[in-house]
Amino acid sequence: MKALCLLAALLLAACSRPLPSGVTELVYATPYAPSHPFSRADQSWIKFVEARSGGTLRIRPVWSGALLSSDMSMEELRHGVADIGLITPIYVRGGTHLIRIQSGFYSGADSVESQVALYRCIADANPEIGRELAGLKVLAIQGGSLPGIVTRDRPIRSLADLKGLRLRAPTELLTVLASLGADPVNMPMGDVYSAMAKGVIDGVIAPADTFRALHFAEVARYYNTLAVPRGAYPARAMSGKRWNSLTSQQRAVLEQGVAVWEAALATEVRAALGKGFEEARVRNVEILPMPPAEQARFDALYLRDAARNAQALTRFGIDGMAAFRSARASVAARDQIQCKR
Repeated sequence: MKALCLLAALLLAACSRPLPSGVTELVYATPYAPSHPFSRADQSWIKFVEARSGGTLRIRPVWSGALLSSDMSMEELRHGVADIGLITPIYVRGGTHLIRIQSGFYSGADSVESQVALYRCIADANPEIGRELAGLKVLAIQGGSLPGIVTRDRPIRSLADLKGLRLRAPTELLTVLASLGADPVNMPMGDVYSAMAKGVIDGVIAPADTFRALHFAEVARYYNTLAVPRGAYPARAMSGKRWNSLTSQQRAVLEQGVAVWEAALATEVRAALGKGFEEARVRNVEILPMPPAEQARFDALYLRDAARNAQALTRFGIDGMAAFRSARASVAARDQIQCKR
């Protein structure tokens, strides 16, 4: 980590330029290219922060993974490799047990806004999440379009067709997919295109926006519309130490920017979904519906598995069932969230 920090410091020093008096520059790092939907949302937030601060805050983006890694970004932020960064705690190997598992508690939260609201209910009711985020100031929560099943060369028409398929899936779906006979694996989304192209995996649990955003239409022939619940998680964060170094006025601007960033992400997610389906049609990806009875069976398996995963957190000294109960109680009706403990 020391060598990484030194390398980052040298990189930043090489790119630095004198700042006008009274201007603070914050480095924002992301693994995505500037053209990615997430990055377009980032750019909307950057414009807001710079304008709202009257130019006293300047955001310098570092795109395409040049500064932060995908799996160590939280720790790298804590060590000052960047000031602000895109984080994916649901893929971190250790230290974010509840954040990873809670992303499987979202059945009934179908919109981006309801997912973000439900995450906040869960976080407010369960202090363990704050402990897992120690040393970071969260600047945006991110939800997303409901995933389906993207497959390379085998069509999925029922849950039985999942048997034997090696599928990339988020952590919260690994055991439920395994119970259906699939061979699920977890890997960064950035590695999926190559893995599918080489036949290392047969497919991926992902929303249709990936047909364009991640070019999956080039390596996949089928998409099943099984509605897989999607969890929200902290996705943009700042070094706590850097946050504390800012003035109260600067921190106020960044606090105001939370809603701006989350709204921009939601807008881009919806736009990307439409473009993804358009790309799938152009590339002749066959879109297959999942029968309603099979969807209902999957929903039941999903909630049963979520409760089992929550219970398993006791081995880490975490009351996962308390988090699960608070999540389910907060889904008052489909896509309607009311925080309850």
